[in-house]
Amino acid sequence: MRPFSIKTKLGALVVVSVFITTGLLMIAVRTRTELRFITVFSIIATLLITQFVAHSLTAQLDDMSTVARSISHGDYTRRVSGADRRDELGDLATTINRMADDLEAQDQHRKELVANVSHELRTPIAALRAVLENVVDGVSAADPETMRTALKQTERLGRLVETLLDLSRLDNGVVPLKARRFEVWPYLSGVLKEAQLSGAAAAQRQGMPSGSGRHTRTDVHLHLDVSPPELTAHADAERLHQVVANLIDNAVKHSPPHGRVTVRARRGEGPESLDLEVMDEGPGIPESEWHRVFERFNRGSASTPHGPGSDGGTGLGLAIARWAVDLHGGRIGVAESTRGCRIQVTLPGIP
Repeated sequence: MRPFSIKTKLGALVVVSVFITTGLLMIAVRTRTELRFITVFSIIATLLITQFVAHSLTAQLDDMSTVARSISHGDYTRRVSGADRRDELGDLATTINRMADDLEAQDQHRKELVANVSHELRTPIAALRAVLENVVDGVSAADPETMRTALKQTERLGRLVETLLDLSRLDNGVVPLKARRFEVWPYLSGVLKEAQLSGAAAAQRQGMPSGSGRHTRTDVHLHLDVSPPELTAHADAERLHQVVANLIDNAVKHSPPHGRVTVRARRGEGPESLDLEVMDEGPGIPESEWHRVFERFNRGSASTPHGPGSDGGTGLGLAIARWAVDLHGGRIGVAESTRGCRIQVTLPGIP
């Protein structure tokens, strides 16, 4: 039993009351005091001690009730005092304060998310509206070039909505994992080839960048390093594709002209587990920003964060990569590197 628990205090209250009553009875026997006076004194002393103990307990509960009521009304700034108590009420106060901290952080995150989504949606919608207004007013002709510009903004809007839906499904836990065993080399080779074709197709389009969040670089070399060549892994291929594709896209955007992006795969510690690394030769990420790179709508704080041919994207790619890795029960993070940025991904394999 804890020395300062409520049970201990109540037990001590009973013991003290018994001692007081016994002591007064002994005094009454020795001094031949009438029993009714001793009884009255015993009752008064017991009530005073009980009132003192009850007040110390109920005052804390009243404070908790007030704070809980404020939290239920959306006020997450209130905190319960007495979290330093060494009893059950102190533990409860700490739990309520921690819950309030979490709710306040979630509320702030929700407000930031709404503001960021509104900002991201406003850009392609405003650009698309401007193009269509020019066509309707006769300022611009509905030629292929103008329609291509409108199409690119529509693609950007569609991709943003798609990524937001992905994050919503991941948050709500409605995206089941369909893990299977596969060979790593041909799988990653296909992902790299798709990334190259996507970048080349985007670069061939004339006019303004697509704004889809994907790179338009064709000068960056993609290199695949898998060892051993017959390496196999157990994971959801579709979700892993999201991880690798977004990491490659981010690395290519930050690469210098004619840079090199390396995707390295090794066997992990567990059966069918996988260790992945995506490395680039760009400016790298300051260590102070490592904990923020996977936040939604985060684009980093570097003055020149993107390489040529990049529109900066939406800041959702790495957030999706983190959630896909979390679904597998794996880990993703920025690792130390002598040059550029190195992101490590660890998938646990067969549970």
